[in-house]
Amino acid sequence: MLRVAVVGSGPSGVYTAQALLNQSLVPGVRVHVLDRLPTPYGLVRYGVAPDHEKIKSLQNSLRAVLEDERVTFVGHVQIGGADGVPPARLAELYHAVVYCVGAAADRPLAVPGEDLPGSWSATRFVSWYSAHPDIAPDDFALEARSAVVIGVGNVAVDVARILARGAEELRATDVPRAALGALAGSRVREVTVAGRRGPSQARFTTKELRELGALPGARITVDPAELARDPAYAAPDGLPLPAVVRRNLEVLRGWSAYGEPAAPDAVRRIRLRFFLRPVELLERGGRVAGVRFARTAPDGAGGVRDTGAYEDVEAQLVLRAVGYRGVELPGLPFDPVRGTVPHEAGRVLRDGVPSPGEYVAGWIKRGPTGVIGSNRSCAKETVASLIEDAPLLARRPAADDPLAVLRAWGLRPVEWDGWLSIERAEAELGRSLGRGPVKIPDWQGLLAAARGEEG
Repeated sequence: MLRVAVVGSGPSGVYTAQALLNQSLVPGVRVHVLDRLPTPYGLVRYGVAPDHEKIKSLQNSLRAVLEDERVTFVGHVQIGGADGVPPARLAELYHAVVYCVGAAADRPLAVPGEDLPGSWSATRFVSWYSAHPDIAPDDFALEARSAVVIGVGNVAVDVARILARGAEELRATDVPRAALGALAGSRVREVTVAGRRGPSQARFTTKELRELGALPGARITVDPAELARDPAYAAPDGLPLPAVVRRNLEVLRGWSAYGEPAAPDAVRRIRLRFFLRPVELLERGGRVAGVRFARTAPDGAGGVRDTGAYEDVEAQLVLRAVGYRGVELPGLPFDPVRGTVPHEAGRVLRDGVPSPGEYVAGWIKRGPTGVIGSNRSCAKETVASLIEDAPLLARRPAADDPLAVLRAWGLRPVEWDGWLSIERAEAELGRSLGRGPVKIPDWQGLLAAARGEEG
C-alpha cells in the first residue's frame, strides 16, 4: 500500500488525489488530503465570488473525490511555520507528500502610501466577504464614497461587482452576516477600476466583464479616448486577435458610447480606466485619500511607457488586485524570484536534485496562472512522476496510522464528519436568518461546529 499525503484541499490538491485514484499502475493507494483549515475546497470556498453559483458548484465534483473510501480529509492541520508540522516530520509518516499550497500572498504595488489605512489587498476583501476565518468579520466598514480597484483581471472585476451590487441581491448567497450588513450600509457610490496597460491586454474574461453591465442600479463608463490609444482597438476587423480580446473590446466599445449618467448621485458608477500606472497613494488625515497615476501609452513593443502626465483619482478605499504570489513554506526549497518551489515535472528539487518523496502541484509549482481547470493537467503531470517513482517510494518507511501520530503530536484534526457538522451548522444558521446556508466566519465557530458544539 502506498500512502500519500496531499497538502492542500483546493482544486490542485483534490485533482492530485483524483489522479492518484485513477492510475492503475500502483494498486492500493491511500491518500490523506491535509489542510490547515477545518473546511475543504480552498479558493473554491474562499475565493470564488458568492454570486458565481455555477463556479461554486465545482465543490460537488471535488466533494465526490474527498468522499472516496480511499481518501481521508484531514483538516485543521498546519504544515510548516512556527506552530506547524515541519515537512521533514510529515515525510516520516507517508511514502510521498505532494504540496498543493497555492499562492497565498499578494504582489505588492511597491509605491509610497501602499500601507495607509484604507488601502487593502483585494484578496483580503475577497476573503472577508467569503468568510475566511483569518479575516475579522468587521474588517471593512465601507464608509468610503469612492473606491479605486487597481488591476484589470477577474479578481478586480469581482471586487468591483460586489462593491456595486445591492446587498439584497446577495441575501440568497452564503455571504456571512457581518459582510452582508456592511454591504447593505455601504456608502460607496463610485468605483474606478484602473490598469496600467490597454484593454486588449486586460486579463478579465468577457463573462466577468458583461456581468458588470448587468448590475441593477449601476452604470458603467469607459473613456473612448483611452480605448482609442490601444492599437488593437483601432485595428482592422481582419487583424487576428484572440477571441476573448475581440469580445472584450466589443463590450467596452458599447459602454464607451453611454456617456455620463444623467443623475450621477442616483446610481453607482463603475469607471473602467486604462493606461494608468499607480505611482503613489495619497494621504489625508492619516488615511488614504486617492491614487496618483502616471499616464502611460503603448511603447510599440507590447508594453507601455510613461508619458510624463499624471492624474489623481479620489478614493477613500483602495483595493490592490495586481496578482498573487507564492509564500515560502519553511522546510521546503523556494525560488523567491518566481514565488514557486523549484521542481522537475513536479518533483521537488533540492540543490538541483530531485528530493525523494517530495512533490508539488498547482500554483506553488507553476505560479499563479491559468484557470481552475488548469490544475487538472498540472496534477496529472506530478502524479505521473510520483507513480514512476513508486517502486522506490514504497521502500521508504511510513506510519501505519498517520492520524494517530498527528494526534500524539498534540494536533486535533477535523475529519470529514467534522466538515459535515460544519455544513449542518451553516445550514441551520441560514435557516435562523431566513436564508440559505450562511458561512461561519471565525475559527472558534468553525471548530465548535466541527465538534458538534452549539455556538
